Amino acid sequence: MKTPQKILVVDDDPNILAVLETRLSAAGFRVLQAGDAASASRILKQTPVDLLVSDVKMPRKSGMELFKEIRETLPDLPVIFLTAYGTIPDAVDAIKLGAVDYISKPFDGRELIEKINQILALCKKEAATARPEGFEGDYYWGESPAMKALFDMVKKVAPTQVNVLLLGESGVGKERIARYIHEHSARKNQACVVVDCGSTPAGILESELFGHVKGAFTHAVKDKTGLIEAADKGTLFLDEIGNISHDMQCRLLRFLEDRQIRQVGSVCETPVDCRVISATNADLMEDIQAGTFRQDLYYRLKGISLTIPPLRERREDIPELAAFFAGSAAKDGEIRFSADAMDLLCTHSWPGNIRELKNVVEVGAILCQNQTIEPRDLQIETLERGGAEAPGTAFSIEESEKNTIIRALKETRGVQKKAADLLNISKRAIHYKVKKYKIDPGLYR
Repeated sequence: MKTPQKILVVDDDPNILAVLETRLSAAGFRVLQAGDAASASRILKQTPVDLLVSDVKMPRKSGMELFKEIRETLPDLPVIFLTAYGTIPDAVDAIKLGAVDYISKPFDGRELIEKINQILALCKKEAATARPEGFEGDYYWGESPAMKALFDMVKKVAPTQVNVLLLGESGVGKERIARYIHEHSARKNQACVVVDCGSTPAGILESELFGHVKGAFTHAVKDKTGLIEAADKGTLFLDEIGNISHDMQCRLLRFLEDRQIRQVGSVCETPVDCRVISATNADLMEDIQAGTFRQDLYYRLKGISLTIPPLRERREDIPELAAFFAGSAAKDGEIRFSADAMDLLCTHSWPGNIRELKNVVEVGAILCQNQTIEPRDLQIETLERGGAEAPGTAFSIEESEKNTIIRALKETRGVQKKAADLLNISKRAIHYKVKKYKIDPGLYR
């Protein structure tokens, strides 16, 4: 059963209080009464209420004085004033200070109920979609120490011209942070060009980055401007930089050293002034030791490196993130989480990080009943290895991720694109994971 919303009514006239109590109770509200401002203050200190209806003119302390007092401690509490003809200017002043509305005495009961319902519905919608503290730009930085330290670094780095290397697992929000850096730099009014190095075939990536001239190769029927040149005076974001070929590493290194490009098939060089932000979920130092990634390119890209922690290392941010995603997904009214559902969210390992959490919550919002998400609505499968997995085991995260990918490939008969859709990750991410864990998709066809 839905808990009735609480409304505090304040008036020094007992008859007005009786009428308000009758009207509001009949409309399904729980009504609290106060005969003066002092009594109202005591009630507000002890009991949370959803809305306050107060007379403007009262003995000892007026409704306006009460309003100014509660604004200090309850700035979001909606207030409606009841006002006689002579105190309308006071009520108008209260509106300017933040009160939501006023109604003149004698008031129409149906009009008052309609106004209250409208105000409460608007407050609920705003609460559902409001960004929790910790949002900046289009990214939730959160309250965990690791994310606060990262945000401090990003704020220092963004206004500079230095290249940035973003490190972190798939789904932690590397592109969002890259865009934040661009939007808070001197280049913010120019283009931020995103290049998906992970999913672009090696044979095409060179033309995509550097452009080509007409006739450079078969099907080159006209000149094409490359993405590096398109980022001139702006920012170039190279996503999944760890996946580019050795030849492309050489060409990219040359550009970073000379700040000039030569289109495929051209003999002319074009100067380009752009800031380079790159990102990867690979261990580049490990790739350097293995000889698959150039060390000199790494240091050119590195400028400043920023590591974004995975969601499992910032679990204190999960409740706020989940509430925000639920509010965004809600079609009608507020979506809540049962205690068991929130406990499941906070203990899950989240191999897909924030992207996975967002998808899980959105599905939960669709499947839940009575606006409350239960564990069954979240569709989180707990993988087991030889029985229940012991918490804190060293192998749990990567082994669970590998097993999840294998299960998805079995389900989709080895089709990686379908497996990626099933896991709610990108094609680029599953290609990388398959390579990382040395999984042969052909075994499951």
